[in-house]
Amino acid sequence: MDPKKILADARAAMAKAVDHTLHEFSALHTGKASPAMVEAIHVDAYGSSMRLKEVAAITTPDARTIQIQPWDKGLMKEIEKAIQTAKLGFNPIVQGDVIRCPVPELSRERRQDLAKVAHTQAEEGRVRVRTARRDGFENVKKAKAAGAVSEDDLKRVEKEIQQDHDKQIAEIAKHLASKEAELLKV
Repeated sequence: MDPKKILADARAAMAKAVDHTLHEFSALHTGKASPAMVEAIHVDAYGSSMRLKEVAAITTPDARTIQIQPWDKGLMKEIEKAIQTAKLGFNPIVQGDVIRCPVPELSRERRQDLAKVAHTQAEEGRVRVRTARRDGFENVKKAKAAGAVSEDDLKRVEKEIQQDHDKQIAEIAKHLASKEAELLKV
């Protein structure tokens, strides 16, 4: 296997892990409305479980409200029920052909709980980055054993994978610090 391909695969896996972690962070609500807070809620629609963003338009008309407009008005009750059972702390209000979810103020305890969730998500992201690093190391060692990579290439690729790993871990830490500050700010 080509050392450049091994390096590119490891980099892509690490970047994907960081992107996933940042997406998880965006779903944590900080008292400011965001469509990401509800778009992954599963709704029973058309005989299967679908994500809310697949059956409705989700907008934020202001900083304290999430507005959901189903494409099929027959799904209003299912969407309302799904939001209530998701235990996000939202109380959906049906108004005509839209559902409004006022975003409640966060208590100190809830803010601290969300900060702990952010730490857990960051750790999961770091584990994914470490796994990508380990896989990259294993692939380059296998290629060396097969004679496709020289000793110099092995060391160079391992060093570059480690540098990318360190950069991605620092990226997660930076975003965690900013998310934590955002969550704990009153």
